[in-house]
Amino acid sequence: MELHNLPVIANLSDNITIVEKEKIKIVRVVHPKATAGIALFGGHVLSYQPAGQPDLLWMSETSLFDSEHPIRGGIPVCWPWFGGISSPNHGFARIQEWQLLEHRESEEGVVVSLGLKSGESTLHIWPYQFELRLHIAVGSDLKVSLEIINTDEKVWNFSGALHSYLNIGDIQKISTTGMGKEYIDKLQNNQICQGEPTLTLTEGIDRIYTAPDAQVQMADPALNRTITVENTGHNSAVLWNPWASLAQQINDMPDDGYKTMFCIESTIFSPCLSAGITLQPGEQHTLTTAISSQNC
Repeated sequence: MELHNLPVIANLSDNITIVEKEKIKIVRVVHPKATAGIALFGGHVLSYQPAGQPDLLWMSETSLFDSEHPIRGGIPVCWPWFGGISSPNHGFARIQEWQLLEHRESEEGVVVSLGLKSGESTLHIWPYQFELRLHIAVGSDLKVSLEIINTDEKVWNFSGALHSYLNIGDIQKISTTGMGKEYIDKLQNNQICQGEPTLTLTEGIDRIYTAPDAQVQMADPALNRTITVENTGHNSAVLWNPWASLAQQINDMPDDGYKTMFCIESTIFSPCLSAGITLQPGEQHTLTTAISSQNC
C-alpha cells in the first residue's frame, strides 16, 4: 500500500507520523529496517515492507476507508469471535477506533502499541468488559501481538484471529507447508479432511487446519521469496483464498485480486460463542503472528 503521498496531520518522531486516508488516521512508520502503516480504525496493520523488498501484506485496491466498514487486506483483528458465529462477522474489534498508547524506537525497529476497551459501542453487541492491547513490532520482520484481558467481574469466552493477507506474485505458483494434515473444510460443509504435507492451489480454499506446526511457510517463486508465518497462542491456522468466482462477489476486492493474495491466519477457532478460550476475571491471553521473508 502506498503511504508516502498521504497528507501528514501529526509528526510523532523522526520515524513516525500520523497520516490520513479518506476518513482513517494511519500511523506511518519509516525506519531503515522497514516501513509500515497501521490504521487506528480497527487496529489494522495495512502495510509492512522490509527494506528492498515488495510489501509482505496485500491490500485491496478497492477497500473502503470510510471508518464504518472493515478494511479489506492487511491484518484485520478478528475479535471477540472468529467467523460468522455471531454478528458482525469476525467480531467488532476491526470496526472500532483504537487508541495510540505508545511508541518506542531503536536501531532494530519501531514498536507501536494500540489499545481498545469496552464501552457503549461494544457492550450492546457483547455484554462484557475487556481491554485489548495490540503491539506491532516493525523491524527486519513483523510481529503483531494481541493481548486480551478480562476486566469484567464475570467469566467470558472468546475466539478470534489475526487475519493476515499475504502479498504474493501468483496464487497458482505458491506452495505451502507446515499447516498440518487435518483440516475442517468450510467449502465442504465443515467436513473433516486429511491433506497432503505440501499444498498447491488450483481453486478456492477456506480451511481451518487444526494442528499446524509452529511455523507455516509459503514459497512464492513469482516474487522469489519464501514467507514464514510463526504463530503462538492459537489453536489453528486458517488458509483462505476466494478464487475467481467468489472474488467477483466481494464488493471491496478487484475481480482479479485473488491472484496476488493468500491468507495464513493465526486463529483461535471455536464453533460457537460458548466455547473457545475462557478467561476468568483478571486473566489474559496473548495471540501473536510473526511474518518474515527470505529469498528463495
